Amino acid sequence: MQQTLIILKPSTVQRGLVGEVIDRFQKKGLIIAGIKMMQLGDEILREHYAHLVDKPFFPSLLKSMQATPVIVMCLRGVDVVEVVRAMIGATNSRKAAPGTIRGDYGMSGQENIVHASDSPENAEIEVRRFFAPGEIFDYSPVTLSATYAADELK
Repeated sequence: MQQTLIILKPSTVQRGLVGEVIDRFQKKGLIIAGIKMMQLGDEILREHYAHLVDKPFFPSLLKSMQATPVIVMCLRGVDVVEVVRAMIGATNSRKAAPGTIRGDYGMSGQENIVHASDSPENAEIEVRRFFAPGEIFDYSPVTLSATYAADELK
């Protein structure tokens, strides 16, 4: 099964939306393989957002991502990267479709509720960045057979 990284951003924590957002992922049938709260430091944020470090908005991004602790999760599922990207919607929450997490809960491009890996390759890198090997669990929930057809799990 594929895995992806999710970060419930400070805007989610501050607005009391953590439970609602996690609930949406679970109701979809995704498996939480790892979850923890952590305060992000400059080093991990500079690594995670290396492609944005030279942008003029980067200092405000750092400040935003350090406003409170965040919740990081490793989710698993068939085609989970694609599924989660569809669930969260466009990066700018004002442009995200209703029914998506950002579309339902966000109004900002930066304070956009959640980060999710954008490819299976980046997901593997990002999960390793935020989780030690012993923090990711491989188990099969009893609901798995009601979530997927048997041939989808091969």
